[in-house]
Amino acid sequence: MRKIKQPSISGTFYSANAEELKNQISNFAKESKNTYVVSARAVIVPHAGLIYSGRLAYEGISQLDKNIKNLFIFAPAHRVGFEGCVLTGFEVWQTPLGEIEINNDINKELQDNFGLKINDDAFAPEHAVEIQVPVIQSVFKDVKIIPVLVGKSSPEMVEKIIKHYYPDKTNGFIISSDLSHFLKDEEAKKLDNLTAQMIESGACSGFRYEQACGAVGIIGLVEFARKNDFSLIRIDMTNSSAVTGDTSSVVGYGCWFLYEGKKNDFLKKYYSEFILNLCRLSINSRFDRREMKVRIPYVFYQPGACFVTLEKNNILRGCIGSIIAHRPLIEDLILNAKSAAFQDPRFKPVEIEEVLELDVAVSLLSEPQIMSFESEEDLLNQIVPFKDGIIIKDGNYQAVYLPSVWEQIPDKKGFLNSLKIKAGLPSNYFSKTFQAYRFETDYIK
Repeated sequence: MRKIKQPSISGTFYSANAEELKNQISNFAKESKNTYVVSARAVIVPHAGLIYSGRLAYEGISQLDKNIKNLFIFAPAHRVGFEGCVLTGFEVWQTPLGEIEINNDINKELQDNFGLKINDDAFAPEHAVEIQVPVIQSVFKDVKIIPVLVGKSSPEMVEKIIKHYYPDKTNGFIISSDLSHFLKDEEAKKLDNLTAQMIESGACSGFRYEQACGAVGIIGLVEFARKNDFSLIRIDMTNSSAVTGDTSSVVGYGCWFLYEGKKNDFLKKYYSEFILNLCRLSINSRFDRREMKVRIPYVFYQPGACFVTLEKNNILRGCIGSIIAHRPLIEDLILNAKSAAFQDPRFKPVEIEEVLELDVAVSLLSEPQIMSFESEEDLLNQIVPFKDGIIIKDGNYQAVYLPSVWEQIPDKKGFLNSLKIKAGLPSNYFSKTFQAYRFETDYIK
């Protein structure tokens, strides 16, 4: 006889009635706000009762590639304390929707190669794995699960397991975690936004465990993403007050998927038309006062920096942008488009009759990286023409050139000298306090 894991939270965290449970998850599909078309192989999803966070969990799990055959579920242990990460010795997990098989071949590999132990006592009362199972059963028709409970462990263990199994495209990964717990709504949103920025930027140094109960799993996935130049794209964020109406004490929920590339690559590949249309609508709003009605994917609420360039008859008509990401990308796009049209001090504001004649281009900027050099010659040797955008600073003097400027000034020395003049410095200027930063752009036109 097979060893079957009976449900522990059926009737509390989710309905014990199969039809009610099916209908609830079916409604999540109808209510989904997720518009992303890309398939992923790793997600972060919440694990509260389905009534509270089930929609987000569904949106994340349904983002996973349907060719996945093995799903690792990394979840924090809430009720039983232990060292490291542990596995279950059960062969099958049961819910009101039926049975789902546990991949004991991979369990055996995890024991032999990573030193994980079997601890069924830890799984018996735990909800953070089980709450995902009915959703997985609804989304996938032929998949096995590998539940991993995380106790007093380091993120490196989660990262190592993901790194080892990720090359096989039939493997997928779920990080089960809620965000902040039992803060007032306003405080929770501030902390959850900080957590989101750390996840999305790949900068998890200083990540505190009160930010997310599944912090170990989150940090492990973020580190894996950072080391592979992958990105975590936000699907949605909310908290329990959206359901209860009680803002005095809330639990935060967030959902992200792993994209195999940089965020700006993702934006250019899937949202170029959206970005250009948004800029045009922003400019048109000066003349057409009707409210812009645009459904905005949540990735645009992640911080981002852009330049918006306007040309008329192939002649520059305005260009304004941000060097550093300091606000949501959606705001940066809208405000820079308006500023390029109406506030560039080099040009008169765009007139209504010019709008249809404008060509719009957007440069999405990567985070600037400071350059280390001992002389101007050393700096010039490091600059890569037609790839690097360059920022220079010295005291109150500062200027930036986008990579597109290389088309007009292809010579490195001429490029740097022109940039100095733009900053208000002599072309032959150099000092010990001279600073330079490089960045790259994804250009959309």
